[in-house]
Formats: sequence, C-alpha cells, structure tokens
Amino acid sequence: MLRLENIGITFNAGTPDENTALRDVNLQIEKGDFITVIGSNGAGKSTLYNIIAGTLRATTGKIELETEDGSVRNITNDAEFKRARYIGRIFQNPLLGTAGKMSLEDNMIICSKKGAKGLRISLNNKKREEFRERLKVLGMNLENRLNDNVDQFSGGQRQALTLLMAVMSKPSILLLDEHTAALDPSNADIVMNLTRKFAEEYNLTVMMVTHNMQHALDYGNRLLMMDKGRIIWDIGGKEKANLTMDGIIDKFREIKVNNDALLLR
Repeated sequence: MLRLENIGITFNAGTPDENTALRDVNLQIEKGDFITVIGSNGAGKSTLYNIIAGTLRATTGKIELETEDGSVRNITNDAEFKRARYIGRIFQNPLLGTAGKMSLEDNMIICSKKGAKGLRISLNNKKREEFRERLKVLGMNLENRLNDNVDQFSGGQRQALTLLMAVMSKPSILLLDEHTAALDPSNADIVMNLTRKFAEEYNLTVMMVTHNMQHALDYGNRLLMMDKGRIIWDIGGKEKANLTMDGIIDKFREIKVNNDALLLR
C-alpha cells in the first residue's frame, strides 16, 4: 500500500517563474494494483513519480508506505536512496537500468545482494544456475551470456533485463516510466508481455506511465488520468475493463473543462 495525502509541489515559489506542478494529490494504491497513468505533456506524471521515488521533495502533504513486513512507514522526508529499498523504477532509456561496463552476472549479483560487498565470493555455480533459470524466462538467450558485458546487448534485451532485476529486488511498488517508448514494436511487445507476466506471477504493485492509449486500455486494473498537476480521473474494475478509446477521449474533454474551470476560481 502507498498513500499520498494532499501532495503538492511548487517550483520557484515567490518568483515570477513560480510553477505549481502538483496540486492536492490524494491517492491510495493497494497491494497488487496495476495502475496505468495517462495525461498530456506537463500534466504532472513525471513529477508525481519523482515525488514517490524521492527524487523531489513535496512542498506539502504526506506519503506513507506499507512494506512487505506489514509495517507502515512515513517516507515523506526519506531520501531517494532510502526509498530505493522499497520502490523500484524503470525509465524510458534502456541504458539507465543496468551497468553497461559490467558483466551480466555482476549486474544480477549486485541486484540480488542490493550492493553488498564480497560479490565475487557469492558468485558460485549454484548462484549462476539460479540466474540462468531466471534469464530463460526472457526468451532472449541471455542465460548463455552471463560473462558478456551488458553494453553488448540490444536496447530491448537491456530493458527486459532491467525489468527482471527489478522483480528480483522485490519492491513494494514498481514505477514504470514509459519503459517501452524507446523500443521498436517487436521488443516493446516482448517487454510489455513480460511486464504483465511478472505482475501477475509475483502479485506486484505497479504504476505505469504511458502515452500508448492501447496499453492504457489493455493493461492494469486501474487507470489514472492527470491534467495540470491533478488526478482528474481514477477508475478501476468493470468500468476500466469496459473502457474504449473513444471513452477515454470523451472523458478527458469533459473532465478537462471542469478542471480548467476549477483552476480559474
């Protein structure tokens, strides 16, 4: 569970360049939710992710996270590196999720040990076989390339690997930030299918920002629509399952008018 209460952030407050990027955002994410997040450029999607991950500090509001042991932590003031124990994030750029100049097995051992020392000692035949079995799921023959540096892999291979390593770290919530947008259609389909597979098998809690409206329809049990720093629509269950492309467009137009009127008050 992740709970955001009255989250807001204003940049350059008190100056002519003042910009309120998020306004009174309230959101509760339950364990196992797969939420797709849509909205035009500048709607606040990336800012919301940065607030959750700790890259940015909210100006107002509170963030609480329920971890795997059932305890609830107030993480509002926690630094990004502390939140990384619980919050995973995959970016649009496939190169950001792996260390290119390190071997595949070294990338995976760092992920599984979360940066602990003595990595070479831990790399025994049993651990390598475990990695091979995990990599087979990707269907990319990476299980036979444990000694290759990751910068030899394609963008699709690196993004699939990043997704696998994120799952291995067992995050309380996984943030996907347009994680297939930079891939060709074939690799994008592979990574999206893996995303669904891992989410279902491991009961992951996922938020996925996307500009692909078909993905927004086809994936997840909830959909959030953002505009001008607000969540203007939050639907799930049968309502989302029955949603169509025309329905998204019509609803956006309808709610945007109301949101614009609210901001002008």
